[in-house]
Amino acid sequence: MNKLAIFASGSGSNAEHIVKYFAERKGDVIVPIIISNKEDAFVHERAKKMGIPSFTCSKKEFEEGDGVLNLLRSYEIDRIILAGFLLKVPENLLKAFPDKIINIHPALLPKFGGKGMYGAHVHEAVAAAKEKVSGITIHYVNEKYDEGKIIFQASCEILPTDTANDIAAKVHALEYEHFPRVIEQTLLG
Repeated sequence: MNKLAIFASGSGSNAEHIVKYFAERKGDVIVPIIISNKEDAFVHERAKKMGIPSFTCSKKEFEEGDGVLNLLRSYEIDRIILAGFLLKVPENLLKAFPDKIINIHPALLPKFGGKGMYGAHVHEAVAAAKEKVSGITIHYVNEKYDEGKIIFQASCEILPTDTANDIAAKVHALEYEHFPRVIEQTLLG
């Protein structure tokens, strides 16, 4: 049995999509826990509706001590999936889960990555740069923002008339289409 912990900071739509993807397959992958760094994140409501325990851990709790690591161990977590999680993963988690923490970034790395490049900020930067394509990058997490080994990328065309919101919608569709499947592929080998 592969047990995934999902970390999310916002609404949790990707988290919900991942949970439903694996539930429909009735295989050996489950999500027994969702963790957020924000008490008011909507991901907690989604988790509650899906019957999954969710926890809030402050930035300080992530950075100091082993509270988060102990929580993950208590659920016998095998891998961590970052689905819109905005904190940098601390060293103790990187050491405990080497090449077992996966993130999705809403652009084609290495472009538009790094500290502060998340969500709407990325789409606004892509629009301002008048890029012709954008997309998603699924990658392993290391000690630097958005610099871990790339697992998968998918792209979408950006029209000259596309706004940051238009780009976000196209990128979000790619996230839904590919993220759960790519996670599943990493589990298979």
